[in-house]
Amino acid sequence: MKRTPRMEQLEDLLRQDPDDPFLRYGLALEHASVGDDETCVRLLLELIARPAGPPYIPAYLQAGQVLIRLARYEEAREVLRQGIEAAQATGDLHAAGEMQGFLDSIS
Repeated sequence: MKRTPRMEQLEDLLRQDPDDPFLRYGLALEHASVGDDETCVRLLLELIARPAGPPYIPAYLQAGQVLIRLARYEEAREVLRQGIEAAQATGDLHAAGEMQGFLDSIS
């Protein structure tokens, strides 16, 4: 796996603030940017599963997209369904609609 300076910077920041969802999301996307979808999706699923704070809604859509790239279709559908519920619960109807549209396109 290729390591980037950005990954190292994000990991350093996460050591200081391990509960920051934005940093966790950024680290996952950095892995995707170098083609490491397995690590990306692992980090996104860990972020989704974290009990600290409200759900980080963008992680659901991104995880669904990465799972599709990995041909893990049923997992993608489940993550998107969970994301739709989480988005609706937080009142983020735009994100819920975006995930529903993506879910419909793969179902």
